[in-house]
Amino acid sequence: MNGEPQKIRIAVIGAGTISQSVHLESLRRAGFDIRYVCDLSPSRAHEVAAAIGATASTSPQEVFEADDVDAVLIATPGSHAQLSAAAIREGKHVLAEKPLAFTAHEVDELEALAVAHGVVTQVGYMKMFDPLLATAANELAEYRGIKLVRVTVAHPADEPQVSHLRLGAVPRDADMESIDQAVAYDRARAAEALPGASDAMLAYYSNVLNGSVIHEFSLLRALGLELPQKWEARLLSPIDGTEPPSLLAHAQVGEAAFVLNWNWVPEYPEYDEELAVLASNGRLEFHLAKPYLLEARSQLRSQRYDGELRKDTNYSASHETGFLRQLDAFSAAIRTGQGNPATFAGAKQDIAQLQALAQAVALSLGETIGTEV
Repeated sequence: MNGEPQKIRIAVIGAGTISQSVHLESLRRAGFDIRYVCDLSPSRAHEVAAAIGATASTSPQEVFEADDVDAVLIATPGSHAQLSAAAIREGKHVLAEKPLAFTAHEVDELEALAVAHGVVTQVGYMKMFDPLLATAANELAEYRGIKLVRVTVAHPADEPQVSHLRLGAVPRDADMESIDQAVAYDRARAAEALPGASDAMLAYYSNVLNGSVIHEFSLLRALGLELPQKWEARLLSPIDGTEPPSLLAHAQVGEAAFVLNWNWVPEYPEYDEELAVLASNGRLEFHLAKPYLLEARSQLRSQRYDGELRKDTNYSASHETGFLRQLDAFSAAIRTGQGNPATFAGAKQDIAQLQALAQAVALSLGETIGTEV
């Protein structure tokens, strides 16, 4: 025996773009033993599983009940509350892509289940594990009198981001009954999160706010920045149009103004995300790595004054991404109980922020919506 720890046996639930482009190879690099690939499309499940020597399945419950699975990575569309709960009940450790859930009530239920079954449940907030995150937080700790926190996102359509992957046509043999049930569940939970909201507002909450904007709040939290309690927001095109409307939101925490600008740019070839902080004694620019690229690197620039001395520093880190580092943290939590920042409490904070944003957008559209009970 060489004394090396036994590999954690894992199953991947959802074999779509993010799994094929990032998760499967990252799991291999992180030292996991991929036992199953599960997808509601039989053809995709078998094709992806065969390519890596795993077993194909179209039944998540079958995988959760498997004796040769220790953990699952859930990367299906929409909310991951139902699948996470089912996996936890079978004693599996769970790494669930964001959003974990659409309501705080669901998160409370998942937390109680995880405690009862003694398993690790981690949210897929990969930006929290970016190799430059700690450096950015340390730089911010030296800034005095923050005046502005601005997050700008350019979000293309899927095709320009993933064309290099050559994934082929979307399979047409998926189990539509199961998909329809999942969609209905998500819509019901969105309606619980935003009582009285229109169908268009519920769709925006589910698809844009929980599908993309949620990452910005996990990033701000990880950097140690206090989040606003209330937002003002408006959309830059009709909410019921053919494309997701861009979002412009602002808030204030003490003397610091927060500006969040999420932009739908379907023909732009690359996802782009920048966090900028302006303080009395400096400025920070944090350009986050692009998704769907295994070895993309974030870039960080800090310009800070210390008396008469100006310090301009450009940082880059290794080619390991937050996707890989979050798997290291998941493994450490399973093996040693070591905690990490992608917690249930953080998920509930993000849900509260998204609900506040949705309420602000609704108000700008003349809608009045309630709050989760």
